[in-house]
This record gives sequence, C-alpha cells and structure tokens, in this order.
Amino acid sequence: MLILKQSLFEQIQAHGARDYPSECCGALLGQDSGTDRTVLGLVPLANQREDSPSNRFEITSEDVRLAEKAASDKGWELIGWYHSHPDSPARPSEFDREQAWPWYSYIIFRVEKAEPQEMRSWRLKDDRASYDEEGIEYIAGAPA
Repeated sequence: MLILKQSLFEQIQAHGARDYPSECCGALLGQDSGTDRTVLGLVPLANQREDSPSNRFEITSEDVRLAEKAASDKGWELIGWYHSHPDSPARPSEFDREQAWPWYSYIIFRVEKAEPQEMRSWRLKDDRASYDEEGIEYIAGAPA
C-alpha cells in the first residue's frame, strides 16, 4: 500500500495540470516499512524529453542524484517516481516498463484536457515483465 497525504496528492495533480499537454514527472520521497510506503515529500522535476514530451518523460542521472540527496537530507528514502499521462489512461505504457526499475513505486495519473483525473500506483515485478498495481491510501496532512 502506498500512503499519500492529500496535500501531496494535490501538488502532484497541480504539476500535471501546469505541464499539460506535456508529461510531468517527479520523485516520491518517504519511508518504506516493508509492507507499506508512506510518501512524505516530493521533488518535482522538469521533463527532460525534447522529442515527444506529450507521451514520454525523461529524467537525468543528475535528477536521480538530486532526489536521492533530498531524501537523505531528511532521513528518508527515494521510494518512487510519478508522472502524468496527458489524455491517456493511468497505467504503464510499454515505454514506461522498459525504463522502470523494480522495487520503486510508480504513480501514474491521467490528465484530460489539463484537468487531473484518476491516479494509480504500480510496482514493476523483479523479472521486469509486468507490473502489479499498488493501492493508494489518501490521508489528511499538512503540506510537506
């Protein structure tokens, strides 16, 4: 289960609406208990994809280092990534699967005509062949 504060949910949605019609992306910071993951903060990132940003996103190795440092500075972990799917379903594409790493949580959310819609979370299986959907529990909480 992925536990997400309502305020962080709203920040992710706002990022997707702001970057529409391009995909937005960012890092999920928090704690992994072994059974649940709690998202405690975000690192919004710029989509580095220059060709086809409306249906692809790219992060750089520098983005990964930035997210890992932000997590470490707070005593948290880098537990996953989020990105939007403009005018497309909130499920991983084949491109997403090819780029993903096992263990991390991947929030994907649909943005339809600049309006955020459904949000789902996924975890890539260790064999990298497919994903398992991960439930999201939304909780009240102050902004991070």
